[in-house]
Amino acid sequence: MKRFLPFLFWILTLPIFAQEHPTEVSTTADTQVEATEEGKFNAGEMILHHVGDSHEWHFTSIGENHVTLPLPIIAYRPNKGLSVFSSSRFGHEFKDSYDGLKLEHEHLVAEDGSTVYDLSITKNVASMLISVLLLILVFTSVAAGYKKNHGRAPKGLQSFFEPIILFVRDEIAKKAIGPKYKKFLPYLLTIFFFIWFNNLLGLLPGAANLTGNLAVTFLFAFITLLITTFSSNKYYWSHIFWTPGVPLWLRPIMIPVELIGVISKPFSLMVRLFANITAGHIIILSFISLIFIFNTVAVSPLSLAFGLFINCLELLVALLQAYIFTLLTAMYIGGAVEEHDDHDYGIGGDDADAPVHLPAHH
Repeated sequence: MKRFLPFLFWILTLPIFAQEHPTEVSTTADTQVEATEEGKFNAGEMILHHVGDSHEWHFTSIGENHVTLPLPIIAYRPNKGLSVFSSSRFGHEFKDSYDGLKLEHEHLVAEDGSTVYDLSITKNVASMLISVLLLILVFTSVAAGYKKNHGRAPKGLQSFFEPIILFVRDEIAKKAIGPKYKKFLPYLLTIFFFIWFNNLLGLLPGAANLTGNLAVTFLFAFITLLITTFSSNKYYWSHIFWTPGVPLWLRPIMIPVELIGVISKPFSLMVRLFANITAGHIIILSFISLIFIFNTVAVSPLSLAFGLFINCLELLVALLQAYIFTLLTAMYIGGAVEEHDDHDYGIGGDDADAPVHLPAHH
């Protein structure tokens, strides 16, 4: 291991040694390792471009050659209709225009200033489609394993994913939702594996930052809000509009507070996942940027060591964030479908410390 790490650092820093002027590396669509007018490396622009979305998928650069995958541009203009073409039509670094359209900071605009509806397959959209295809292939294989090995020990992918599926069912769904967990288990499994898979895919070189995209986290949080709202029972709403356990004069004041809580719960889900995943990418890129900021390869071993450590830590964060999002979702749903008999008794009364006796269910 001691011999391997110096060799790894040498391999990773080899492209830097090959550059005569490290701070003047050519700009690319993904790395954006570019110089300002003063010849200084702009780390902030490079990092923001990496964690953001793009209309082409950039993988790497070899000298002045850029390995990129052009993506479809799909634009609708009320005055001209639908336009479909490749992003390569815009030329290198999107400096050109095509069919009256151009890209300004990854925003598709019309040269005449008319309205444009951008329906393009961007890098994040393409990454999402790949992850969906991967999930379908994996769990189709797992389902086939259950049919083939019915009543026998699991094998292959089934043996790997079965403990995880059982963990989500037993430790998250059952404990947070209760007897009605089966109705919501497919959704919980979907968000858990979707977030986990995309968190891991986002750590690959040249990959997209899908779960660090606010639109993606907003969609999952919004679906959670819809499920919680439309699955809730009368006891859930009675606690919101006539909060028990508080003085009568205080109950009208608690109504807006409770309603804000209904919105703030999914909002926290959205921001938490977005912030944690994006922060990991920013930290790793910040360590790598130190090489260009100090304009020397002397800091490269230390920068790459810290970057490698954070990247390994992100493997744990990828799983942890999927677990936290799924657990909190299950808790919010559980609070909405909880029956009156499941609530604590004696809260706020003289018998608060007395033993709780729940009525028997037959």
